[in-house]
Amino acid sequence: MSMPLELARQLTEEQIAFVKRSGLKAEVLEAGHVRLRMPLAGNQNHIGSMYAGALFTLAEIPGGALFLTSFDAARFYPIVKEMNLRFRRPATGDICVEARLTEEQIQHLQKQATEEGKAEYVLELQLTDESGEVVAESRGLYQLRRH
Repeated sequence: MSMPLELARQLTEEQIAFVKRSGLKAEVLEAGHVRLRMPLAGNQNHIGSMYAGALFTLAEIPGGALFLTSFDAARFYPIVKEMNLRFRRPATGDICVEARLTEEQIQHLQKQATEEGKAEYVLELQLTDESGEVVAESRGLYQLRRH
């Protein structure tokens, strides 16, 4: 069973000190669906657009947020095995990312991790500005592991 949503929100936004300092906010936390926002304020680089590290953080955190809303933390834990980020254009405002896993994917991953000790999955995401323009694309390889 996944954890209560308010606890998932607190862990997503505050568990990692860097994430807390960045001001990242979880706008949607549901089983199989998360939407996160990284504010430009406080995350600018030397030319006034969003710092690459803040964009990378926004691309990586959905894997953990999806874990918190979709899997039983008493039985499993997540790790990120690989992360690639392609920058498309400067991010000059707040940036959002959405990630989804279907109920079928969640069940399959839990079954595989239970039987084999681990299960891998890929999240391919688009980081978008407030007008919907893609500023970066990410591909993360995650692993669900059995405790």
